[in-house]
Amino acid sequence: MSILAWLILGLIAGFIASKLVNKTGEGVILDIVLGIVGALVGGFLFSFVGATPITGLNIYSIIVAVIGAVVVLFVYHAVAGRSSGSTI
Repeated sequence: MSILAWLILGLIAGFIASKLVNKTGEGVILDIVLGIVGALVGGFLFSFVGATPITGLNIYSIIVAVIGAVVVLFVYHAVAGRSSGSTI
């Protein structure tokens, strides 16, 4: 995929995932980064279970990237919530 396709995929997937998890967007740059990282994580997870990873700029790849981005957000919130809550 081209750089432009990765940016578009990242923006769409990051925006959808941040709306699903946080109910708000993270901002254009963070949505793109979240979507690209989500695409990499989602592609790894899907190939790990035997499914097809990211195939290009299409609906299937957006779904894979959104699932990966949701996983990344849940892990981020679990780690960030745990580290800020313990002040002992």
